[in-house]
Amino acid sequence: MKDKILVIEDDVFLAEVLVNKLVAAGFETDLSVNGKDGLAKIKSLKPALILLDIILPEMNGYQILEEKQKDPSIRDIPVIVVSNSGQPVEIKRALALGVKNYLIKADINPDEAVEKVKAEIARSKLPKDNVSISALAHKGVLSGKKILWVEDDRFLKDIVTLRLSNEGCQLLHAGDETEALAFIEKETPDIVLLDILLPGSDGFEILRKIKANEKWKKVPVVLLSNLSQKADIDKGKELGAVKFLVKSTVTLDEIINEIRSVIGN
Repeated sequence: MKDKILVIEDDVFLAEVLVNKLVAAGFETDLSVNGKDGLAKIKSLKPALILLDIILPEMNGYQILEEKQKDPSIRDIPVIVVSNSGQPVEIKRALALGVKNYLIKADINPDEAVEKVKAEIARSKLPKDNVSISALAHKGVLSGKKILWVEDDRFLKDIVTLRLSNEGCQLLHAGDETEALAFIEKETPDIVLLDILLPGSDGFEILRKIKANEKWKKVPVVLLSNLSQKADIDKGKELGAVKFLVKSTVTLDEIINEIRSVIGN
C-alpha cells in the first residue's frame, strides 16, 4: 500500500510540480488549495505526511497546525512546511507547533523536497519505543557543549539554531575557512559540523587542517553536504570525519540526534 501525501498549497503551479514528483516517486497524493478544506482532508484521509503552505485562503497554515495539535487522531502526522517566508520568528512558530522541516519556496528544489518527504516518512515508521528510549538516553547530552557549524547557508544555520535553543548548548557559526579555524583556535568546540561547498575553500581542506593539528585532531567532525557521491563520502571518512550526512536525505531531528550521538560517545 502506497503512503499518501497531502499537499495543501494554493500555488497551483508549485502544487502540480510537487504532486507529479511525489507520484513519480511512488507516493499516492491528494491536493487541497485552501486551508479549511485542507484541515478536513487531514482528518478524513489521515495521510502519512503533509506538505503545508502557510498563507492559504480561508484558514492559514498556523491555524491548521494549531487545530491539528488539539486532535489526538492527527496530532502525530508529520508536517513539512513549504513557505514564502524564511523569517526566524516564522520558523520558530512553526517548529513550536510540531513541524518537522521547513522549506523556502524561493529555494525549493522539487527533487530535494521529495527526498525530505522520504526521509521523514522513514523516520516516522521507526518503533515509537525506540524513539522514546533514544530521546531519554540523550537528555542533557548537549548541555554546556560548544558546537561549531561551518555553513554558508544562513537559513539552515538559523533553523538549526532555533531547534537547538532549548538544549543548553552554545552554537557557534562560521561561514568560511578563515572564520572556522579562528573559532577552533579560540573556542575548541566539542564537535564541528562542516559543509563541503564553501566560499574560498572546500570543507575537505578545512577537515585536513583540523586533523593535521595536534590540538584539534581529536575534535569530532561531521560532514553535512549536498554532495552524495560515494567518492565524496569515502573521501570524507578517509580524512577523519566521523559521519557524512547528505542534506537532502536527513531531517532536522536526525541532524540533532547525530550531534547528540557523536558527543555522547
